[in-house]
Amino acid sequence: MDFKKVAVYDSFDYERVRGAFKRKKRKEEATDMSGYEEIIREYLKKAWARSLESLTKAVPVVPDPSGALSFEAFGKRCTVRRESVFFDGVLEVGPKAVLAAIYVAHVPERTAPLHPLKAFKEIPNSGPYQAAFAVHAEQVLVPHVPKIKARLDYLIQFFSGHRNTDAPSGDFSFTLYPFPRIPLYYIVHEADDEFPAAVTCLFGGDCASFMPLDALADVAEYTAQELIAGCQTP
Repeated sequence: MDFKKVAVYDSFDYERVRGAFKRKKRKEEATDMSGYEEIIREYLKKAWARSLESLTKAVPVVPDPSGALSFEAFGKRCTVRRESVFFDGVLEVGPKAVLAAIYVAHVPERTAPLHPLKAFKEIPNSGPYQAAFAVHAEQVLVPHVPKIKARLDYLIQFFSGHRNTDAPSGDFSFTLYPFPRIPLYYIVHEADDEFPAAVTCLFGGDCASFMPLDALADVAEYTAQELIAGCQTP
C-alpha cells in the first residue's frame, strides 16, 4: 500500500505516515510489517469511537461475547478487536488489516445497493488513481481469465458472491464481496480471433460513500490478488 495514499483517507499526519513507511522499508527483508501498526491503531481507535450498536448495524455483524467483530473480508474470517485485526485467527499487520480498520471506521449504517453500477473513473476525484486502478485491479486479471472461468464457482463461494444474470455485455460476469458492504461487479470478455481478453471491475453504486476513494481502489487491487491466488489453489 502506498503510504501517501493512506494519508489521503482523512486528515492523518503525513509526517508520521512517511516515517512509518521508512521504518517498514528498512525492515522489509525481515518481513517486519510494524510500519502499518500505528496506522491500523489510528483507524481502530476511530472505529471503536462509534457505539457498538452503530458498528453492529454498519458492518453488519453480531459481536462475539468479548465484543470483537467478526465478518468475511477478502474471502477470510476477519476479526476486529479494539487494537488488532485477525484473518482466519492469525494476527494481520499489513495492508489488508489497514483496509479492514478503515472499513469498520467508515462504513455507514445502511445497506449497500449493487445498482446503479459505477466505473471507478465515474467516481468524483478518481482521476489521479485511474491508471493504477486499471493496471492493478483489472489488467492484472487478464492472463488468468481461463482459470477464473474454470474456478468461478469456487471463487464466488470464497468471496460470498454470485453470478450476474443482468450483465450488459461480456462472456461471463460475477459479483464478489471483499467486504460485506462493498460489492465488486466483474464483466469478463474471453479472448477470440479478433480481440484479446478483457476484465472490467465496477463498483456498487454507493460504494464511494462507504469507504474513502483510495481505499476502494486498494480493495479492488487486493481482491484481484486474492482472485489470482484462488486460481492456483488445488
